[in-house]
Amino acid sequence: MNYPHPLLAKEGWPFIAIALVLALAASVFGNVWLATPAWLILVFVVQFFRDPPREVPTQADAVLSPADGRIVKVEKVRDPYAQRDALLISVFMNVFNVHSNRSGVNGLVKSVQYFPGLFVNADLDKASIENERNAVVLDVAGQFVTQVQVAGLIARRILCYTKVGDVLAKGQRYGFIRFGSRVDVYLPLHAVPKVGPGDKVYATSTILATLGEP
Repeated sequence: MNYPHPLLAKEGWPFIAIALVLALAASVFGNVWLATPAWLILVFVVQFFRDPPREVPTQADAVLSPADGRIVKVEKVRDPYAQRDALLISVFMNVFNVHSNRSGVNGLVKSVQYFPGLFVNADLDKASIENERNAVVLDVAGQFVTQVQVAGLIARRILCYTKVGDVLAKGQRYGFIRFGSRVDVYLPLHAVPKVGPGDKVYATSTILATLGEP
């Protein structure tokens, strides 16, 4: 099990604290009409920033999901970050999913590329190329896997904690996106997908694909 962080993501601590103070203030100085929505907001904020531990599958060639959510795309495309044809698997996260991002492979970080952009609905195809995004290209024993954090309609902040030269392990936490987004995973063309559009996936514990041999 790979889990170096508390059960509530550190990125959420300030938001949780503010929501708690407002809920307490509404209860003490307000009335039930103010206190009830304030406590509901606190519950929402806490559930959004939850960051549970996950078991890491032991299958050697497995590519694990980098995020919780729903598969919205599995198709062959051009990977603009590693300049190659690739198999794209996209995971859409709504505001009720865990938003901690974790590495799907054991790999060496070859590049980290940030792009400012728009904030259209992350469920739309054009979000992959128009929205704010951060791409991490990993070398996995000579094969490349690209993980792209994409901001969504509500998200306004992509956090990435890795840099070129770092070595990431499967399930290792490397980033966070606040309030609705997606993660695009570009794999070698010979990778075998294990999920399809509409499937629900969970960061680290769900196998998206197997790499196999080039």
